[in-house]
Amino acid sequence: MTRRRRILLIAVTPLLATLAGAALIHFRVHRHDSRIASTEQIDTGGWETPRVAIVFGAGVHGDGRPSPMLEDRLRAAAELYAAHKVDRILVSGDNRFVNYNEPKAMREYLISHAVAPRDVILDYAGRSTYETCLRAREIFGVRRAVLVTQRFHLSRALYLAGELGITAWGVAADRQDYGSELDYQKIREIGAEIKAFFNVHGFPPDALLGDKIPIE
Repeated sequence: MTRRRRILLIAVTPLLATLAGAALIHFRVHRHDSRIASTEQIDTGGWETPRVAIVFGAGVHGDGRPSPMLEDRLRAAAELYAAHKVDRILVSGDNRFVNYNEPKAMREYLISHAVAPRDVILDYAGRSTYETCLRAREIFGVRRAVLVTQRFHLSRALYLAGELGITAWGVAADRQDYGSELDYQKIREIGAEIKAFFNVHGFPPDALLGDKIPIE
């Protein structure tokens, strides 16, 4: 590293740290924990139909089985459906690679747990929480939704949904002990919250958009 680059790094580092700190403070102030409820507490009785749950993608094993975190999200969504709290389930995840397909695995799981195939809507380009929320609004026409994911992720998901024009409530899908994976995800979430702030305030990701497919 040249002397000029070292000086530039020394000068820029405090500024970046300040911006990151400001982003985290903003995020903490604008948390949406009051919108997190259990399946029984969620009240969608006054919503226009179809009432939509959004399930965020997570890891899928090589044989197509959902990871424990993803399986719990899908179980929670299936319970909302069985309790007649939602009419459609939008499954959104990553499908960038030939041998990796989160939405397909999610759909198969839900169908095997008594969700009608016609009521499972697939979003193949939900590569991040921001992109899932943006595409839910712009492509699928979602304006109100129940977000289904683990509690550590729900505040960020609710924040992004609200900023992107979706009135949302959250259901925490924590159904088991995730061990060290949860510790890793909580640490990772700090950086994800900073990223979410800057995505909303001037630096959105290059999301894939296209023809509108309203959920009916």
